[in-house]
Amino acid sequence: MSKGLETKQADRSGMARRTFVKGAAATALVMPAMAVMQSARTVPAEEVKETADLEKYRALGGWVEKPDDLQPALEGDVSADVVIVGAGFAGLSAALELAKQGAKVIVLEREFAGFGASGRNAGYLAGALGLEYELFLKDIGNERAKQIVRYYEDAVTFVEEKLKEYSIDCDYNQSGLIRAGVHPSHEEKVREGMRVGAELGLQSEFLDEAQMRARGIPPAFLFGNYVSRGGTLNPGKYVRGLRSAALRAGVNLYENTPVLSYIEGPVIQVKTARGSVSAPALMLATNAYTPQFGLLADKVIPLRLSAIETEPLSAAQLKALGWPRREGIVTAHWTMESHRLTAHNTLLVTTKRLHYPYGSKTPNVPDFDQYRELRIALRDRFPALKDIAVRACWSGYISFANDALPVVGTTGANQNIYYAAGCSGHGVAAQSVVGHMMAQRIRGTQPPLLAALRHETPSTLPEPLRWCFVNGALSGAAAMDDWVNRKVRDAAA
Repeated sequence: MSKGLETKQADRSGMARRTFVKGAAATALVMPAMAVMQSARTVPAEEVKETADLEKYRALGGWVEKPDDLQPALEGDVSADVVIVGAGFAGLSAALELAKQGAKVIVLEREFAGFGASGRNAGYLAGALGLEYELFLKDIGNERAKQIVRYYEDAVTFVEEKLKEYSIDCDYNQSGLIRAGVHPSHEEKVREGMRVGAELGLQSEFLDEAQMRARGIPPAFLFGNYVSRGGTLNPGKYVRGLRSAALRAGVNLYENTPVLSYIEGPVIQVKTARGSVSAPALMLATNAYTPQFGLLADKVIPLRLSAIETEPLSAAQLKALGWPRREGIVTAHWTMESHRLTAHNTLLVTTKRLHYPYGSKTPNVPDFDQYRELRIALRDRFPALKDIAVRACWSGYISFANDALPVVGTTGANQNIYYAAGCSGHGVAAQSVVGHMMAQRIRGTQPPLLAALRHETPSTLPEPLRWCFVNGALSGAAAMDDWVNRKVRDAAA
């Protein structure tokens, strides 16, 4: 994720400390204007060719495709104990726990299970590695922060147990994860994150360059913060496994069923195109799409990120690459890059560039500018693979709060509307366990870690200031990352 609100020293030789909060006004004006100028330029022929190439490999669904047993859309008026909107990690985990407790559960999904971020993420089963402490630590204090670190760390174990309980084969590789530096200027940031994490209970290890090479990590990654907990998985297979388990448990799942509105009351009525659901409790597990229901519109924003996946590497390419444990790697850029090998021997590169769509809209569209940036990242980190073909590229949305923490709670006159959003790029494990805990809360118990997550989320700016500020800050982060990347290329040359 972007570290956009405050940056530390970007180069030992003298780039001054700055904060995006103080600089955002200027950045928000300059960077969008530069983007307009950039879009007006003559597009080089090779860029046109690359776009045409990427169009051939466009994939809007990411890891997960429409299931063969697509559940029918809701027709008519039905009732339940709990109605859940959204069939991703949080919604399905909540449904499974509620069904286990004997509740009648209905899940409404606009498209199909996993269509949103659950089927489009990088596939990292990660705990607290890479948390943006600088965005929340001063506001919530060390003791609350320790509980939040525990929440993220416990979430990894929770998912590992559920994979066994539901017999989900999702190519899970318990390899651990590395937050790596690609330039010497990244070391201070990596070590500072380790220091703060250690104070809050996160166990990790610094790997110097010799240790990285001993592990067979590709040479572009100079050093890193290694955590042994977690690893990588296929999130599409994981969410499909949750879907199958929910159907076996008797959960009523209605796919291709967008929610049009809901009416509050002791019994909530949720309206769809051809029917309705009445239930005494409603859970919105809609993450980046939540503002479109008129809820949390001033607390969370959707950020569009993208991914590219290569064709499978040959045996010779794999041998030359090394990377025997296949640890998932994220970089210490202000907007991280994510690199990993899949079970099918493809390379997956994600993030690098983020974009906020005006008005918190979530159009399901490709983003060729981001795909080109990801191709550049692929070539920068793996020069021997610079000519490898792309087999797929896709885009999707995460939900981000200003303090990068989850946004959970209840609302409504009867406090019977429950919500969970703000995964902020840490959703695979965290959203799974938060759905489970929300289900427990609906049934009358209060998990301590769920209570620890309850806090006052900072409000966002109104439009159009929000669009200017967020995209200006993201553009500023990208400019700083590009500066570092140029240093890396210069050193390699």
